[in-house]
Amino acid sequence: MSNKALLVTLTTLSALLFLPAAGLAVQLPTLQIGLGEANNPHQVSVLIEILLVFTILSMAPAILLMMTCFTRLVVAFSFLKKALGTQTTPPNQVLIGLSLFLTLFIMTPVFSQINTTAIKPYLDEKVSLEQAIDSGLKPLRAFMFKQTREKDLALFISVADLKKPQNKESVPTSVLIPAFMVSELKTAFEIGFVLFLPFLVIDMVVASILLSMGMMMLPPIMISLPFKILLFVLVDGWYLLVGSLVKSFGV
Repeated sequence: MSNKALLVTLTTLSALLFLPAAGLAVQLPTLQIGLGEANNPHQVSVLIEILLVFTILSMAPAILLMMTCFTRLVVAFSFLKKALGTQTTPPNQVLIGLSLFLTLFIMTPVFSQINTTAIKPYLDEKVSLEQAIDSGLKPLRAFMFKQTREKDLALFISVADLKKPQNKESVPTSVLIPAFMVSELKTAFEIGFVLFLPFLVIDMVVASILLSMGMMMLPPIMISLPFKILLFVLVDGWYLLVGSLVKSFGV
């Protein structure tokens, strides 16, 4: 480094060090957190609403699992992975990501209705928070009712020791959610059973051939795996599976 460049560098550093002492430095913003006395009840209600919003955001993963089609999708994809016999392909992150985007695709009409009937009116201060929650639950409850079996719903109504509801509006959401989840799990397991059948046949055929050839020490999965992948590719398995799953929700 030349003497001129060194001099410029030292001058710049000196200026940066002594500017605060000269009162020429830029004032940095500060953040203060504390409790103060509210001037009116509206300020208290706003704070409570903010607390509720953060609570809902913290429960967003649970809401996604319990009240949308995510459960059926991710369980069906997990069954497919087990049926194929691939240990790490496709990765779980890929299956979960695919399930999330398919969930957004399937639930878009419901989310749009919630945005129109609940979120926008609340942001425009046309309805209260309680009215927005009630309006937002209606399309979500309609979706869950459509996918819930009456048998599962009757089970949780009986367990909760409730009177027989006269209509869907009288069914509590706390009863509808577990009934919906049980119905989704049952449907996902039915799809998984159907997925296993063709691959199970391939495994049995390969195992029988290896046994008849006396190659008992060779694991059948090593021979059957390429044939299962080939079958899945030839029938365009992803197209059939994803299309069937999406159509099962009436989309």
